Amino acid sequence: MIYSQKVLDHFKNPRNVGKIKNADGVGKVGNVVCGDVMYLYIKVEKNKIKDIRFETFGCTAAIATSSMITEMAKDKTLKQALDLGKQEVANSLGGLPPIKLHCSLLASDALAEAIYDYLKKSKKDIPEDLVKKHKRIVKEKHLIKEKYKEWTDVEDKIRS
Repeated sequence: MIYSQKVLDHFKNPRNVGKIKNADGVGKVGNVVCGDVMYLYIKVEKNKIKDIRFETFGCTAAIATSSMITEMAKDKTLKQALDLGKQEVANSLGGLPPIKLHCSLLASDALAEAIYDYLKKSKKDIPEDLVKKHKRIVKEKHLIKEKYKEWTDVEDKIRS
């Protein structure tokens, strides 16, 4: 079997699906090459993630990693949540096939972007490692937008 039982469970029964109205932070990441797009929404109280939801358009691994990261990040401090990387997400799901490991990176990047968005909107200090990660994500988004402009324009129209 390609996927662990835990991956299949999170795919068939995803946790924390949906959008948070008036979210404190929103992270959007995607990979046009594979077609996965993730939106992650957070509500923050006293420096902790009190609610977290996602909308993911993608494959089994993309949905499972989105679901898993919401479970892992809920009730964590922002710093603890930022420490959740692709390997922690993949390990929590019992592993992912190597060709699908990028999905766990997308999930951890979506969380980082939501936290970055929250800190920026709240005019709070943004840790240097988060600034670097955000710059990498923005650069990747720009490259993808330039290369696949027609596709990304359609997605933007659908979402607005």
